[in-house]
Amino acid sequence: MSYPEHLRQSYGLPVFDFPLREDAGGVELPAADSVAWRVSTEVYDSEEGWPEAFARFCAAVDTTRVRALVTGPCEEAYDDDAGVKPVIDILVEARAKFPALRALFIGDMEAEECEISWINQGDVTRVLESFPELEEFGARGGTGLVFRTITHQRLRSLTLETGGMPAEVVRGIASSDLPALEQLDLWLGTANYGGDSEISDVAPILDGARLPRLRHLGLRNSDYQDEIAAAVASAPVVARLESLDLSMGVLTEEGATALLEGQPLTHLKSLDLHHNYLSAPMRDRFAQVLGSAGVALDLAPGNADEEEWDGRVWRYVAVGE
Repeated sequence: MSYPEHLRQSYGLPVFDFPLREDAGGVELPAADSVAWRVSTEVYDSEEGWPEAFARFCAAVDTTRVRALVTGPCEEAYDDDAGVKPVIDILVEARAKFPALRALFIGDMEAEECEISWINQGDVTRVLESFPELEEFGARGGTGLVFRTITHQRLRSLTLETGGMPAEVVRGIASSDLPALEQLDLWLGTANYGGDSEISDVAPILDGARLPRLRHLGLRNSDYQDEIAAAVASAPVVARLESLDLSMGVLTEEGATALLEGQPLTHLKSLDLHHNYLSAPMRDRFAQVLGSAGVALDLAPGNADEEEWDGRVWRYVAVGE
């Protein structure tokens, strides 16, 4: 199992942790527009709620100059009745205070703070609708995640990281109008943690008709990675991509063969297949066909270990719980 890590940068800016209340007096704050601000609380037994921490942030920093914002751990992020939903409400209410905001990530938590599939998300499209100037948006956590069909003229990068992405979310993204989108990165996850999408849900994304400017596509961390690879092998969107990421999922020889025997991929700058279930000879084939053509490859098997139990071979995505 792999685990998500805290963001280190957003919108090309280093992430800076706005100090917790007990540390507030001893930390010198940088210029408002020089960093991506992460506002957090303790998840367990926090002495301050996230709304209070955010209010302190708004009082201490010139929010009219803030360009990138990251919401980190919040109290009881795992609670069905709390989670990240209040954070979304507060951000929507505060939209007028952030005219320069161009990047936002919601739910930046590591495993010891809250497992990815325990994070209770909400309707993140409310944030996109409230911030029409956003260029980069991301969120972590699939439980309770909602992404409705929307139109957003400015969004260039969309990242949703889950251990199990609801099919309705995939469909919402696939049917949205995102004419400026250049990067799309989806962690589809596994059925064990609510990932109930199918290849038919991903098909409109691979068609690419609604994504005329897409240059990077990540369909990752999926337990139907072979089906995705087979669909990618003939997908219209691939011809205009610069980078393709099918990593972290249950990719086997079947899917890898489909990739190599499908449409040419030699135009790509990079292909990421790390965390895979490929043999050494298959990885050699990728190196010969694509590596020799100048495509940067990541073929590391990572922690993709098979288990045999009760006469069946079990394989796992990189990030589940």
